[in-house]
Amino acid sequence: MKLTTRSAVFAMVAMLGMGMTNANACSKDGRDGFLPRNSRYIPVRKTVLDRHGNPLGGGITEQEFNGVIDAVEKTYSPIVAKMGGKLVTHRDWKDGTVNAYADRNDGNWNISFFGGLARHKETTIDGFLLVVCHELGHQIGGAPKIAGEDWASNEGQADYFATLKCARRVLAHQQNLRELPRLNAPDSVNRTCGGSFKNAQEAALCVRSSMGGLALGRLLADLGGERMPDFMTPDKSTVSRTDDAHPAAQCRLDTYYNGATCPVNYQENVSDVDPTVATCSQEKSDKLGFRPRCWYAPQQNNRTLRRANPRAPQRGKYY
Repeated sequence: MKLTTRSAVFAMVAMLGMGMTNANACSKDGRDGFLPRNSRYIPVRKTVLDRHGNPLGGGITEQEFNGVIDAVEKTYSPIVAKMGGKLVTHRDWKDGTVNAYADRNDGNWNISFFGGLARHKETTIDGFLLVVCHELGHQIGGAPKIAGEDWASNEGQADYFATLKCARRVLAHQQNLRELPRLNAPDSVNRTCGGSFKNAQEAALCVRSSMGGLALGRLLADLGGERMPDFMTPDKSTVSRTDDAHPAAQCRLDTYYNGATCPVNYQENVSDVDPTVATCSQEKSDKLGFRPRCWYAPQQNNRTLRRANPRAPQRGKYY
């Protein structure tokens, strides 16, 4: 059974009623991006649904692929405009590349997606929502930033932003309680989300985001030949300096889960220079929901803490 219902994307959609200077965040050729460089290619196939409405062989449908992107675009375009950019989505359903990326081009804040990622057997609607939110997170996810870039949040922060802010905002008015029985979430996830959010709808949204993170963790593990991640086996490694690169599958699941369980309001804006603003953090002695130490070093060691320079050249493309 899928980790979320087929009706979710339709509810999301119903809810919503070239230049010279380039910058990239998950790469332009699709070889690097949301995922590390990989050679997987999943071509378009005839979509046959099982009795639950899920594509046989896994993944999501083209309608769901576009619906999720539409929902994020509709929700965040006005926000990005107030920040001085123009959010532009690019979608290539026919391309079998298993990746996505973000870049900037003369005022356009681009996020791009390939159909191959959506067709991967582990991809769910909520999981793909976190992919879209991750790419948006490169654009507006705040500190820590990629070293040498003033605009692009690093990979771990893009993941953290996806569940801490973006998914909550997009799904805030959905019937999240109705989705719970179909998610088959572990009791530990239900308990943790229930402890972080006393409001039942918010707790249910936490569970949805967490299970979307599990789907992506499994996708990452499948592509990288890693052990399948689990909520009960968090990555215990510790970095001494914040790592800008893609974390391992378990570490990324931990990041999604921690972002989902952080009780800070999604409407509070993150900071481009201070990673403790509008987040959960060890620096503030928060008990849960902070960025995991498998990629993040607390503020005293965080090399990305610096004053953003809006006039600095914007180069790079990030996945």
